[in-house]
Amino acid sequence: MKSETKTILITGSSSGIGFALAEYFGKKGHAVYGLSRKNIDNSYFKTIPTDITDNEQIIASVTQILKTEKNIDVLINNAGMGMVGAVEDSTKEDIWKLFNLNLVGAVQAMAAVMPNMRAHQSGKIINVSSIGSEMGLPFRGFYSASKAALDKVTEAMRYEVYPWNIQVCSLHLGDIKTKIAENRVQVKVSEAYQKVFDNTYEVMNSHVDDGTDPYEVVVYIENLLAKKSWKAHYYFGKLGQKIAVPLKWLLPQNVFERLMKKYNKLD
Repeated sequence: MKSETKTILITGSSSGIGFALAEYFGKKGHAVYGLSRKNIDNSYFKTIPTDITDNEQIIASVTQILKTEKNIDVLINNAGMGMVGAVEDSTKEDIWKLFNLNLVGAVQAMAAVMPNMRAHQSGKIINVSSIGSEMGLPFRGFYSASKAALDKVTEAMRYEVYPWNIQVCSLHLGDIKTKIAENRVQVKVSEAYQKVFDNTYEVMNSHVDDGTDPYEVVVYIENLLAKKSWKAHYYFGKLGQKIAVPLKWLLPQNVFERLMKKYNKLD
């Protein structure tokens, strides 16, 4: 990112990657605003308590920021949650809760900043996605689907906003060492799936525990913001996870599925 001060809006700033981003860019001297349901007392950034699934709250928060700041230069759509459970066991309420945050909330945040970015003919939006959006993860099918939906919205936005020099991208992350496991939507697993689910659940939690430090993501995003032009998709994580993306494209589906079964201890 260039040295001049930017106004940066980050959703999901109360913990994990969002908090690390907000504090880091605040220490760098940028005007940083975090939107989260929890009010975080931090001298480096200002929290505006906001439920991003509530469009009126998002609009009010952006309006509040623009009473102080001339522009919103950067939006990082980081707020999101996981969901674990079998597709068959998932309820409409579980699915809606997930998509309402991971997709609808992100779209509402983009819509709220767009008038200001359009007026100033500039802006950058990063939608935090997942490497898992590129494939259906076992017992995380709806999480994969919610992030894949956000990816497609991101691609559409790139066509729609380029006349105003606004850039949008998806940042696909591997496992990051955060408290995402504590905040997942937990589907009640039926007896038919319980044994295989338990094996996979242990694996996915171990991957999070061994995940990349959030501050490595922060540095990556700082370098990404410094780029003059963006691709639609960026991938960040450990090699063993990133490599799954080209393998998914190149390998026959049945071969890829065998590798995924082994990786997730389904066999």
